[in-house]
Amino acid sequence: MRLLVVDDAIEHARMVVEFLRAGEGWPGAEIGLATSYEQALDVLTATAHDIAVLDYRLGSRDGLSLLRELRQRGVDTGVVMLTGHGAEDVAVEAMKAGAADYLSKTNLTVEGLERAVRHALALRAGEQQRRQAETALRASEERFRVLVENSSDALLIIDAKGCVTYVTPSSTRHLGWRADQMVGHSMFEFLHPEDRETGARLADALQSLGKPVTAQVRFLHADRSWRNMEGVAVNRLHDPSVRGIVCNLRDITDRRKLEEQLRQAQKMEAVGQLAGGVAHDFNNLLTAILGYCNLMLDELPREDPLRPDLEEIQAAGERAAALTRQLLAFSRRQMLHPEIVDVNAIVQQLEKLLRRLISEDVELVTALASDLMTVRADPASLEQILVNLAVNARDAMPVGGRLTIETANVELDDTFVVTHVTMKPGRYVMLAVSDTGAGMDEATRARVFEPFFTTKEQGKGSGLGLATVYGMVKQSGGYIWVYSEPGHGTVFKVYLPPAAQRAASDEERGGRREDGVRGWETVLLVEDEDAVRALAREVLRRHGYVVLEARHGLDAVRVAERHTDDIHLMITDLVMPHMSGRDLADRLSSVRPAMKVLFMSGYTDHAVMHRDLTPGSLFIQKPFTPEVLVRKVRAILDAQPVRG
Repeated sequence: MRLLVVDDAIEHARMVVEFLRAGEGWPGAEIGLATSYEQALDVLTATAHDIAVLDYRLGSRDGLSLLRELRQRGVDTGVVMLTGHGAEDVAVEAMKAGAADYLSKTNLTVEGLERAVRHALALRAGEQQRRQAETALRASEERFRVLVENSSDALLIIDAKGCVTYVTPSSTRHLGWRADQMVGHSMFEFLHPEDRETGARLADALQSLGKPVTAQVRFLHADRSWRNMEGVAVNRLHDPSVRGIVCNLRDITDRRKLEEQLRQAQKMEAVGQLAGGVAHDFNNLLTAILGYCNLMLDELPREDPLRPDLEEIQAAGERAAALTRQLLAFSRRQMLHPEIVDVNAIVQQLEKLLRRLISEDVELVTALASDLMTVRADPASLEQILVNLAVNARDAMPVGGRLTIETANVELDDTFVVTHVTMKPGRYVMLAVSDTGAGMDEATRARVFEPFFTTKEQGKGSGLGLATVYGMVKQSGGYIWVYSEPGHGTVFKVYLPPAAQRAASDEERGGRREDGVRGWETVLLVEDEDAVRALAREVLRRHGYVVLEARHGLDAVRVAERHTDDIHLMITDLVMPHMSGRDLADRLSSVRPAMKVLFMSGYTDHAVMHRDLTPGSLFIQKPFTPEVLVRKVRAILDAQPVRG
């Protein structure tokens, strides 16, 4: 233990030291002596002491001032103040300033001094424990705050009537609503009307303490979209620190989409097996029907009155045989004759035929990659795929439009295949067929490849055209995806593996050359698909850019208005709710003329250039790799000096 006596009267100071040494509570204690205000301040600031016994009179200064200055410097040494006779007012001020005790110099005794020092030690030990507890509490609260604010879930507290009483800051990131927009409102206001009854049953079940209750509900996001949320609720109404029901909500919208993709793929596989089995058995029956029909026709003279009936039977049987061949194609049971094929050559060979198939008011545009890799596929199957897609596009444009056929070499990375669950990453040859027709809604897109599903009038389509395309693409080892929005046309993208992989360059191996492409500029990223926006945000931030995010056009306008500094580039999707990317760019260009704009879309660049963009507009096609994105952004920003 270390003690210090502070007194400018040397004889009195030595007496106090002797009194302390005579005490029995601190054998072996180190007892020091300071004879001036300045010396005491230096010693106590430089070296930790347990107790300081201060005389009130210290030359031109006083012990009370010394005590206050020590506390201002953060020195927590316990203090016993020595005062003269009749100086009770000084003693009171000393106690207020933080002294543990005070003693009169005229009545000082060994026992009294020992009691005062013991009392000061006890107070100091208690104060240290309190501070340690407060420090631990603050650390615990900070850990909790960090966990809550950075949670991947939304956390809310509601009362017994379902009214929101608390919302964590992290909830805004997931739900879009600010805390003040939710607190005081009923939780049921944010639930989908069809899910409110479920919410009410859960609330009733939670009124009694028990296990957590889980459920899946649709929650209204601030952008007016419905998000699929997986919730866990726990009753803490009887906990004084909470007094509510704690709700943990996790956004599973993207997961549900992936699950739906997987279910759709599994359904198509099951339907394919069924269709293949039916077609096989049906072909056996048709073989007999058409065989006997032909035998009878060979025996009947041309003038026989039964001959026209038999010819009708024969024609119907042949139409049925054609349908079974399409079913076999869908189920991937047809015989293929693969060879090394140039897809560009297939397109060029069929161009004249396609121009005859489409009406005069439909313009045919081709955009073929000059360095297209070859594929190993059945040429006849590729021709049928192209013809079926072209005819389907023609039928989607009854009043005319533009049909675009495009080829390109593409590389799909892990990020893309995460959102396209049946695909594998790698290099592909892409064949895209786009139209400017009415487009499809989500429900139609989900069933477009099913056999016998059609949106055409009765008698104008068997519903097997796209099913046949699906089967042929899959049997060729490829993949097919459809991108479409109501009012924005449709594009079918066929991805076929190349016939042989050429040697990868240093830049391609590992895909990390883009690490050197860095920036500092501010980018406004506008994308309504969460997965795409999260990918682009992460890529841009890793390469040094400041990223402002928006879910749609109206949100982007608000972000741009709040941001007072320069925005050097806006990257925006073309097709979004509330406002298109083109309209957004037009609106912001008047107030931010120096801001450059990069459009992105799942449609091909040739399709959107003719439909949505003006010549010279900058465009990047989904899916894109991180390398392609950062190089595109850097090239745009470096094209001319950026002002600001």
